Amino acid sequence: MAAQQHRRVVVTGLGAISNLGHDVPSTWSGLLEGRSGIGPITAFEQDERWVTTIAGEVKDWDPATKLDRGEIKKTDRFAQLALWAAIEAMESSGFNWEEGDPYRNGVVIGSGVGGIQTIEHYDGVLREKGPRRLSPFTVPKLMVNAGAGNVSIRFNLRGVNASPATACATGGHALAEAYMFIATNQADFILAGGAEAAVSPVCVSSFSAMKALSTRNDEPTLASRPFDANRDGFVLAEGGAVLAVESLEHALARGATIYAEILGFGISGDAGHIAAPDAEGLGAKAAMAAALRHAQLDPTAVDYINAHGTSTPLGDAAEVAAVKGLFGDHAYKLAMSSTKSCTGHTLGAAGGIESIAVVKGIAEGVMPPTINLDESDEGFDLNFVANEPQEKAINVALNNSFGFGGHNVSLAFGAFSE
Repeated sequence: MAAQQHRRVVVTGLGAISNLGHDVPSTWSGLLEGRSGIGPITAFEQDERWVTTIAGEVKDWDPATKLDRGEIKKTDRFAQLALWAAIEAMESSGFNWEEGDPYRNGVVIGSGVGGIQTIEHYDGVLREKGPRRLSPFTVPKLMVNAGAGNVSIRFNLRGVNASPATACATGGHALAEAYMFIATNQADFILAGGAEAAVSPVCVSSFSAMKALSTRNDEPTLASRPFDANRDGFVLAEGGAVLAVESLEHALARGATIYAEILGFGISGDAGHIAAPDAEGLGAKAAMAAALRHAQLDPTAVDYINAHGTSTPLGDAAEVAAVKGLFGDHAYKLAMSSTKSCTGHTLGAAGGIESIAVVKGIAEGVMPPTINLDESDEGFDLNFVANEPQEKAINVALNNSFGFGGHNVSLAFGAFSE
């Protein structure tokens, strides 16, 4: 039997909503400006007992300007963010989803914690009013696959329908899965990404109990500071990001604009601590190496890495060790920045938002900065694109996403050429 020929996979549409803006242009301009989307929490009340009182919230957003009343009534905030981003991605792709075979079109959109706000709300209703007062929409709203399910309904996507839930690696896994389905001819067009709305009492207090969050409450815009010697934890944030990906043949046949190509991906597991990364970054290194092998690239081909870079002491150190271990001398020639310095950590949405940053960077020849990098930690002697964007032709870039549970994903993107 002849070996199966894998199809090339390209990016043709982008959609995002973040604490920097409600679409891709405003989010991207915020990253290039080095603007922070972090501020005091407004989603719920806090008092002196709370250790962390800051987050990256999506502000001044009315989902009713794009979503139907029925969609809003039946969805948690995270699914609304997914729908919002998916609408922009579909519009920017120019794809007419009402034509052709809907079973060749799909969706892969995940979330780290799903409908946590719905869970918290109805837990209160249950305790205060009893079991008969729960809404019949409770389960459809809280389930982690609700983002993917509602997007598939909105656009009649009847083919691939999947929803990874691998904590902070979710968005990366979603794009890797979408790549596989298209490359192996199981789909032609997929909306892929992630969404998260975890700025809630349980999530903030739980991450705080783990000592994972920054406590720089008096200076929220300075709190997310990846690779800086004075970083003290990540900043929880919310958002959504969806990319339209399709086979090259499908994109060319319909005359689509192609922003970039997905060249390959790598996935690994730490198989160590449930929350802490491997201290030497072995899992991260393995994922990046696998992505390069899949893409048939030498490490010296990489121009830029959008780092996982959460601003935690252990996580940043492990990622730097992984990059140095894999790239050797070339680590000092490539550039690596963390856009979480601006957005904070959007958990399951991070891989999507940061993949959009990579795609935009490739298209425009610019690398977004790592803000708040005032004093690099000991041994952190790479080009972290500190505080100002850097213009550079980007032919190959990696996007790293690492999650609790030891989940590691690295995506390889490239400038498109026929």
